[in-house]
Amino acid sequence: MTVRTAEAPLVSLPLSVTPDELARYVMALANTHGGQVVVGQPDEDASDLHPLQVTHAIFELSGGRLTVNVMHQPPDGDGPRQLYVYVPQAPYLLAAPDGSVLSWDGQQLVPVTPAQAQPQAQQDYTATVPPTASLADLDPLEVARLRSTSQKGDLSALPDLDFLRELGLLVEERGEWRPNLACILLAGTPRALRSHLPQAEVCYYHHPTLDPEFSFREDLRRPLVSAVSRLAELIQARNRFTPVQVGLFRIEVWDYDEAVYREALLNALTHRDYQLRDVVHVHQHPDRLEISNPGGLPGGITPGNILRHQPKRRNPLLAEVLSRLGLVERAGVGVDKMYQLMLRHGKEPPEFTSYSDAVSLSLHNPGFDQQFVRFVARKQEEMQTLSLDMLIVLSRLGREGEATREQLSRALQLPEDRTPRLLQMMQDRGLLESSGRGRERLYHLSAEVRAQLHQRSEAVTGVSTVTRPQRAAVPPTVPVPSALGQLALALAQQHGQVSNARLREASGLNVQQAWRVLRRLVLNGQLIKQGSGPRNVQYHLS
Repeated sequence: MTVRTAEAPLVSLPLSVTPDELARYVMALANTHGGQVVVGQPDEDASDLHPLQVTHAIFELSGGRLTVNVMHQPPDGDGPRQLYVYVPQAPYLLAAPDGSVLSWDGQQLVPVTPAQAQPQAQQDYTATVPPTASLADLDPLEVARLRSTSQKGDLSALPDLDFLRELGLLVEERGEWRPNLACILLAGTPRALRSHLPQAEVCYYHHPTLDPEFSFREDLRRPLVSAVSRLAELIQARNRFTPVQVGLFRIEVWDYDEAVYREALLNALTHRDYQLRDVVHVHQHPDRLEISNPGGLPGGITPGNILRHQPKRRNPLLAEVLSRLGLVERAGVGVDKMYQLMLRHGKEPPEFTSYSDAVSLSLHNPGFDQQFVRFVARKQEEMQTLSLDMLIVLSRLGREGEATREQLSRALQLPEDRTPRLLQMMQDRGLLESSGRGRERLYHLSAEVRAQLHQRSEAVTGVSTVTRPQRAAVPPTVPVPSALGQLALALAQQHGQVSNARLREASGLNVQQAWRVLRRLVLNGQLIKQGSGPRNVQYHLS
């Protein structure tokens, strides 16, 4: 979606134009092929019109669907200055403030024709070349940073301009090489980011307790790779680990695994909608890490099928460059990687929440199942690979006790008729057992697996930055979820409140299982969560 100023339509408007009328022309150009609007005649001075205010006004009048580039020309000097509005082509039709849907025929505004109303393929916004972008917008140190992250020697050996050209980050226009938005996102100067991509910002918040108030905030408007590195420093400075001894080896289980949150951050910054003026937010709580980015999930993808759906890239050029540099997964296995790492470490899988204009990812940290970590590690030592699907089933049954085929299908994000083969294979390998018939058949962990998961915890050696509560002995048969919920409600009624520790003591669950039961009751509106800090949270009847 390169804007070529020599070919783009140009509309000249008087200085007295109203915001609504300006928006009509801007959206008409966006509905056609983009172009330029010049406000003010050569003898009129538009210096009093602030570019940022005009940008925000058009954004608001378009219902948040159109972002334009606005600047004065000439940028300096004592003479009259005109205001130039550079308009990109919109991926869908836009209505003017009065509800009309217009286009530009080269001479005047005209209603959109049925042919123009046909759906158009969405353009790659990160491939856009800003009208005033130049090589001066690039920071040589950030180019060097990109080069150092490249895992392909043939790329890193190239000179700077050849390196950027090979990645598709420079476009030749009228005999000059100019950076596109993907290039500015990856290697732009602070001034270039403020000018061309003010929305390319990440806000980090640290919450020392479970309360919404934060004790520390840092706003980052940096090139993408630099921003991820700084965010990793901020998260890791407040991260903690617990050592788990498995034979002669020690596994360090972090509150937030670095490989997981780096993948999550890269996904958020790679696939966010850069045409929206919102920023990425990262909230680090004691019990969860939340990353939210502007733009809903791409068409067809939902939290319920994100593991299985064919990957879709909102910003193909940016994603392709990061893939070639070895920073993100090209084949759409980034989500699988996060799932697998978290499940292997005895944690809850990632939780995605999708809205019409945003996506939120939560990495939960209510504790972890040490015996599950040991179980997976021993299987690896025995050369028995556990696939992601197997881990999902084992983790779900370890938390819930038992589940139907329909429930396991939802956890696997697979059609129900595709799960029997997997479940039968796991039964043949001695991992699962089942009872009942037909759709009422219940699956649970085999006696051998339960014995391994519920055996007495081994002593934890080494130095940890955090002390974890040890799980209580769990009986061979874990109560079904409905019974656990009733038990938690009965404890709350009997004592006036219930805590994670009290539920563990009464049921034999571990920290994570008890947290899941209480969290479900809160979401169902049956309990109210009060207090802050893992040791001080109490749950009261609603």
